[in-house]
Amino acid sequence: MQKRKRQDAMLGLIRSEWIGNQAALALRLTAAGFSVTQASVSRDLVEMGIAKQNGVYVIAEQPRPVPEFGSVKFDTAGDCMIVGRCASGLASAITVRIDAQKIDEIAGTIAGDDTIFIAVKGMEQQISVLATLASMFGE
Repeated sequence: MQKRKRQDAMLGLIRSEWIGNQAALALRLTAAGFSVTQASVSRDLVEMGIAKQNGVYVIAEQPRPVPEFGSVKFDTAGDCMIVGRCASGLASAITVRIDAQKIDEIAGTIAGDDTIFIAVKGMEQQISVLATLASMFGE
């Protein structure tokens, strides 16, 4: 479970920042609360098929299946909150899926009709949770 969360966090970092070396990635993961070495980062990059392009890590584009819930967008709101937006009537189903994952960094969720509120335990956990949500819902 820790490996998946670490890899999800790596994906989130690579998507959101220009990262040019394994040491910088390891440093950012450590700051996010993961215990990593350069060797474990290297193995994860190979396993996930992430390579350097023009001096920075990039995620290989793969054809995406049609998402089960359509477009689901997540964004931060303050230090300890994530807000999700989806099609009308789907927020409850999406929130049930999130809750079923038992993500340790999530303190709780609330669903409306087309909006989801996710309270995270701290601002350090937002990156990890956003990465996990992106892998779950294809965003």
